[in-house]
Amino acid sequence: MTIETRPEPITLKRSQDLRRWYWLKSELIALARHLGIHTGGGKDELTERIAAKLDGKTLTRPTPPKPAAQQLSGPLSPTTVIPNGQRLTQALRDFFAAELGPDFRFDGHMRQFMAQGAGKTLGEALEHWRATRHAPPSDIGTQFELNRFTRQWFKDHPGGSRQDMLSAWEAYRRLPTDARSRA
Repeated sequence: MTIETRPEPITLKRSQDLRRWYWLKSELIALARHLGIHTGGGKDELTERIAAKLDGKTLTRPTPPKPAAQQLSGPLSPTTVIPNGQRLTQALRDFFAAELGPDFRFDGHMRQFMAQGAGKTLGEALEHWRATRHAPPSDIGTQFELNRFTRQWFKDHPGGSRQDMLSAWEAYRRLPTDARSRA
């Protein structure tokens, strides 16, 4: 059996070839520049734009950037209202760690709550955190393939080391998508 070698991004001629391999966002940006197309947006959006260009189709318009919103800063309290477009800032992290303990982190459930939480209070965010502690992890988006791989690898190898996982990841990402299992 012959193992295919992952091509250099700038040699790609068709969207099918693009989609057969895992690409870092930096590689996609370099390819977009080489093709003379807009490099902004998320990894999925950038991939779609490159695929359209490779197939000679009309390019989709990039998503306009979100307008900058006023961000919360101290002092924060449970009655503080979350503004539209609030980012996960250090001020928020400090508030939640003070209220919930040093093990607080912005997991998927909390990131989603904050993204959709405009008009709610930080007290409601605290309640949401407590209510989701035993909920299964949220799905990881396709653009975060390393994260999905890592979660599955440690589930399959509970005593494995980070270095072993990274070695497995490097081997995994060198394979075309049709020659590997999905994480």
